This record gives sequence, C-alpha cells and structure tokens, in this order.
Amino acid sequence: MTSATNFEDTTLAMGEGMRIAAISVHGCPYARLGEKDTGGMNVYVLHLARELGKRGIAVDVYTRVHDLRDPVIFELGPNARVIHLRAGAYGEPKENLYRHLPEFVANLCGYWREIGVSFDVLHTHYWLSGWVGLLLRGHHPIPWVANFHTLGAIKRLVRPGERESERRIQTEQRVLLRADTSIALNPHERAEMVRLHGADPQRVRVIPAGVDTDLFQPVDRAEARRRLGLGQDAPLVLYVGRLEKLKGIDILLQVAALLGDTPGLRLLVVGGNPSGDRERARLEAEARKLGIAHMVRFEGPVKQEALPVYYSAADVCIVPSYYESFGLVAVESQACGTPVVAARAGGLAYTVRDGVTGYLIPDRRAELYADRIRTLLTDAPLRARMGDAARKAVAPLTWGAMAERFGDVYRDVTASVPPSDGSPAGAVACRTVNTIR
Repeated sequence: MTSATNFEDTTLAMGEGMRIAAISVHGCPYARLGEKDTGGMNVYVLHLARELGKRGIAVDVYTRVHDLRDPVIFELGPNARVIHLRAGAYGEPKENLYRHLPEFVANLCGYWREIGVSFDVLHTHYWLSGWVGLLLRGHHPIPWVANFHTLGAIKRLVRPGERESERRIQTEQRVLLRADTSIALNPHERAEMVRLHGADPQRVRVIPAGVDTDLFQPVDRAEARRRLGLGQDAPLVLYVGRLEKLKGIDILLQVAALLGDTPGLRLLVVGGNPSGDRERARLEAEARKLGIAHMVRFEGPVKQEALPVYYSAADVCIVPSYYESFGLVAVESQACGTPVVAARAGGLAYTVRDGVTGYLIPDRRAELYADRIRTLLTDAPLRARMGDAARKAVAPLTWGAMAERFGDVYRDVTASVPPSDGSPAGAVACRTVNTIR
C-alpha cells in the first residue's frame, strides 16, 4: 500500500447518479478559512461537493493531509466526503507542493487500488491538481473537467512583479489544451484563456461561483454590533480576506488615513493567521506610523458561520484586490445587504453593479476609494437602497444552481469521452501509473 493512511470505513452511498473524483491538492474544504493558502477556493469545493451530493452525484474530494488533527476521511454530507492523502510535510506551504505531487498521485492510486473504486469524471481544482489530471489523462481517456480559480498569466498581467512560476503557467496552458472542459468564473477570464493560452472557446464554459444564501443573510445591525462589541453609531468599514498583496491589502490603510477626519470611523480587518503573521505585523506597524492604529481592529481568521454578523455590522465592505476570478467576499457582503466598494478587476466587474449595489473603482488610487466610501457613510438612504438592490442581485447565485450547471457539464463530458475498454477509469489510469514515487 503506497499511502500512509489507513482505508477503513470507505463505503460511500452512491446515490442515483454518477461519481466524481474531485482533486484539490492544496484546497481542503475541511481547512480553517482566512489563514494563509485558504479562502474562496476552499469554500467553493466544500459547497459544490455538498450540493452535488444532495442531487445524487457522489463526490470524493482528494486533498493532502495538512494538519495532524485531520481525520483520514471526513463526511461533508450525503454522498460527499473528503479523503486526506499524504503529500509532503504537514506545514508545507503551497509554493513547495509541486515537488510532492508524485507522492500525492502514488497515494491516490494506492487508495483507488485498495478499495477498487470507479468514477465517471475527474474534476481538478487549481493548477497543482491540473498537473495530477495531466498525468492521469496521459494514460487513459478519463472524462476531465478543470477549474483554475486563478490563472498565473492573468495575475502577472494585473500586478507587475507578481511571482508566478513558469512551471505553473506552462501547466495551466497544457491543462487548457487537454481537459475536455475548462471552467471560467467570468467572461473576462474565458476570453483570457483563449487569448493567452490558445484554449478552444468551445471547450471553456463560464460558471460563476455561488454563495450560501441560507447562511449569508442580513442580521439585525444593532444586534450584530452588540455581538462584536462595537458602538451603534460609529461608521464601520469592513475588509475580509487573506492578508496578501494580491488582495490589495496595501491600499487599506491609505484609505483609512484619508477617512481619518470621519468622527468615530473604524476599519475592521478579518483574515490572516492568528499568530506569527508577518503581514499583519507589518500592517499594524504601518497603522501606528500613520497615526490610525486606534481606528483599525485586526480580527484574525473568523469562521464562516460568524461572517454574516461582520457583514451586517458594517456600513460598507471594501474589496481592493488586484484581481478576483469571482469575488466571493463581495457576493457574501451583498447577500447580507451591505454595499461594496471594489476594484474593477476580473470577476468583481460582474458581481458588483456600479452605482446600483456598490461602486467599482477603475484604478489603484486610494482617493477614489475614500471618496466612494465617504459617500456611502454619509448617505444612509443611499446605503439602504444599495443594500436592498445587492440582496436581490445575488439571490440567483446559489450553490444549488451552480451544482445543476455542473451536472450538465459532467453529463456532456461523459457522453463525449467513454472509457476505452469498459474498465473503471480511475483503476485503469492507476494501473499504468503505479511506478510513481
């Protein structure tokens, strides 16, 4: 047996439909959100798997063991579970995982051989998992759907100096040319897949991410602020996300400083590691240097279940990212009735309606962010109108609706790529890959 895990309790109800092998090497849906290398993709994989499972499509999500406390198998819901496989040290950062992919594949194949699994579709998430898909697809015509979530070539374009390896960009191009269907989260991303990588536009589908509309609903503003220990009348600006440069974190404190003449203003920053976070320490030092430390409160990572309280307590949510394929934070905020001031970047241009559900900022000038935020802070009726419009605008973006669209994609690829000899696709692929170490 190639895996360091044991394979007890591996029975999964099959439902009435097909079975999907979802590969998400670094994006575990069981991981704690808001910390380094965790975020919207983890939420995406979690909710998509759960909603597919409810529809009788069985989903196994294969990811690496990243915490000693992880169970080998974790049930996400009916017909959906996570399976943790060894691939490098527990605390290995994302940028080092490529060298451990052969170990991941060997343990994946060991698992499939151990339980004699078969599946109908391979669905990969992010370029690391795409490399796994290339290897498996190289030995057998497994029906393959590829999600990228972000593309290295686009990140390089939108933020000069962004460090993205040639290996990543070349792998993404190979995946786009080999996968049966690739998923873009917005029309701009689809166009860039075609322009930058020569993808066949007929094999790229646009399916936005979803939002948990059962969870993300307005909470009474007064109650939300009471629970967070905040004053009822103080103007409140919220940031939610990882503390990294691609998220535009550099502009936050500049905006807060420009709004410093607003009586009682508070900037609430949600995200980052609870301890040992260099970026948080840098931001705290910068806030002290700017003389605005008293205005800024760093919350650290927050559980998904608590986020609606933060969104509902805020007057406005700021999303200043250099690029977002979808902009999950913007959608969550709007679902809670809080308008958004966001960069006109990638998917944000499709999830925020400028002048209707918030404002889109066309460049990196902090003055423009501050001006739009000040408008919302000082005009309560406008804020209320935008909040109502925001809830209505994102209401159709449920994970259930997205799961229905993926069900159509899976049926299309299985019709176009039948197994060559009638054997289970995963088993055939792994018989030919069993020499990997």
